[in-house]
Amino acid sequence: MFKRILVAVDGSQTADQALKEAIKLAKELQAQLRIVHAVDIANMYLSVDFIDTSEISAAMIKSGQEILHKAKAVAKGAGIPVETRLIEINTLGHSIPEVIAEDAEAWPADLVVICTHGRRGLSHLFLGSVAEGVVRVATKPVLLVRGK
Repeated sequence: MFKRILVAVDGSQTADQALKEAIKLAKELQAQLRIVHAVDIANMYLSVDFIDTSEISAAMIKSGQEILHKAKAVAKGAGIPVETRLIEINTLGHSIPEVIAEDAEAWPADLVVICTHGRRGLSHLFLGSVAEGVVRVATKPVLLVRGK
């Protein structure tokens, strides 16, 4: 069964739901939990050529660390063994779904839990879907938790 569960969080309410599901599973299965958050610094630089990107990337990293800290507190409060990892994308050619799947492989996870915001139409076209990307590239089973 699942003894190592990786959950990706982004600070949204939907990600909080995915975290709760991962915690519930980890508790029932007596599994380890790894919480990850990815920040894409490399691709941010492509779209911004007149702003000090070092301040923006520092803010993104700080925000990611805060998201992980809060998620870890929730898991610890439930009595689950937990570790966290901030994944920084610093080179072009990598995407958030790819680095989440790579981390799941390297850790190694038995299950990946991720939220899906359920966007459709133009918002899906422009924003894409990290969850959809993870499902496409992951070699591990993926549990999608849909927002309300």
